Amino acid sequence: MAMTRAGGVLANIASWFDNRAAVELAAGTAQDTRSVDWMRVVPFLLLHLACVAAFWTGASAIALFTAGGLYLARMFAITGFYHRYFSHRAFRASRPVQLAFALLAASSAQRGPLWWASHHRHHHLHADDDQDVHSPHRHGLLWAHAAWFLSRSNFATREELIGDFARYPELRFLDRFDLVAPLALATALYALGEWLAAAHPALGANGLQLLTWGFCISTVVLYHATFAVNSLAHSVGKRRYATSDRSRNNWWLAILTLGEGWHNNHHHYPGAARQGFFWWEIDFAYYGLRLLAALGLIRDLRSVPAAMLHARDANQGASL
Repeated sequence: MAMTRAGGVLANIASWFDNRAAVELAAGTAQDTRSVDWMRVVPFLLLHLACVAAFWTGASAIALFTAGGLYLARMFAITGFYHRYFSHRAFRASRPVQLAFALLAASSAQRGPLWWASHHRHHHLHADDDQDVHSPHRHGLLWAHAAWFLSRSNFATREELIGDFARYPELRFLDRFDLVAPLALATALYALGEWLAAAHPALGANGLQLLTWGFCISTVVLYHATFAVNSLAHSVGKRRYATSDRSRNNWWLAILTLGEGWHNNHHHYPGAARQGFFWWEIDFAYYGLRLLAALGLIRDLRSVPAAMLHARDANQGASL
């Protein structure tokens, strides 16, 4: 019995590094859609606890700049590519460009591009109905915010919904070994900090400090800003369009997420490259995509048809 229990623990730990092992492990267990896989909660909680190290490492200008820069860069990769490109094909990109931004987004430790996009496509098929795995109205705010992706039943990529991008072996590799990118970033930050401590001690940086601020704190803040789109953007804000779900537009969430807070707009017309439909709706991710298009790195950004743009509900502005 003890050996069996130890083997089960080892199998769970192995599944942190190889998602195929995790899917195989889940296949042999009952799939309770409301059950959290507590072994997978451990690294999630440890990353949050690691932020406390900032009290010992202190802060430096370069550490804060690194944390902020990596938050913005990875948030752009999440919203611009994981969401608008891989989930909705709102523009076109070459294979090297899609891989580069998939790697950057994967370094945020929010799983691989195929998993992320397939679950988001499922969300749009079932937004706020009984099959929506992260509807705050069906399952509660905490489940919608973070617990849903810690459930073993939601661990596997929904391969039937992502066949267009699953044909790329490099994306399948990122999906199977989704810890590679964040571990590479964490290692690079530690090495950079140690080099700075030796070569430029006046900067007051070191490896542990850059790891704490540049990876741990930046990633945790990025987590909860992204998660808030699932929880708060379906609960708090105003509705311009009469969508079948309960999505809301929220300007401050749009600032935090570089444009994702215009969520009612997005559910009204998901295929657009921009989510701030009007000039006063700030959408930094869209501005970044326009820059990439001007540089020739992406092309064919999809716009909102005029008929969709002005198809407003008589109850526009109603809020919760």
